[in-house]
Amino acid sequence: MNLSIKHWPEQERPRERLIQQGASSLSDAELLAIFLRSGSKQHSAVQLARIMLQHYGGLNPIFDATLEDLSQFHGIGATKYAQLMAVKELGRRYIAQHLKQEKIELSNSKTLLDFLKFELLGESQEVFAVLCLDAHLRKISFKKMFYGSVNSCEISINQLFRYAINQHASSIVIAHNHPFGLAQPSNADIALTQRIIHASHLLEIHLMDHCIISAEGTFSFAEHKLLHQPE
Repeated sequence: MNLSIKHWPEQERPRERLIQQGASSLSDAELLAIFLRSGSKQHSAVQLARIMLQHYGGLNPIFDATLEDLSQFHGIGATKYAQLMAVKELGRRYIAQHLKQEKIELSNSKTLLDFLKFELLGESQEVFAVLCLDAHLRKISFKKMFYGSVNSCEISINQLFRYAINQHASSIVIAHNHPFGLAQPSNADIALTQRIIHASHLLEIHLMDHCIISAEGTFSFAEHKLLHQPE
């Protein structure tokens, strides 16, 4: 028999625990249950959240699922789907706002990588993007410029730098995703990066990093000292 959360002891209810102990004290299922607010006749909100997490294998696939996919769960319809997408977008904008306000430090690039993961992890094809930064290394703009297949993406270096110049960027970070692979650069990725470094040197726009994003992790060319400047 389903026992509604409102009948649980107060100290065990996710919402009350969040207020008293902080959001970090809650499990993924409990946080998702607070968002769901209500479950179904068969399951409480926490039970429904656990079922969804078990089905998808984690939070990220839930946020990336379509309305059609989520609608298979009783109690999840267009309204909750819209709310879920709003929560995802709020998280993305929260991190993006930090990039606008804070100088990016390559020695502590967690904020940058979190932002890029928000933008690129949900893509099912390779996407090449550019982050434009001002002279103080704060975000000017971010754009997904080129779209490819599941394992490759053709880009135009001319278009890339035309956009950066139009944005009055002093520095750029480029990034692309590996939707179904490891966050490791291919020989083509390394060769492309060197061509972009050469162009950035001529145009006096500093290439700060090239980041690869995948579900398995991230890779930073700068951290691995692969941004060799032309002599």
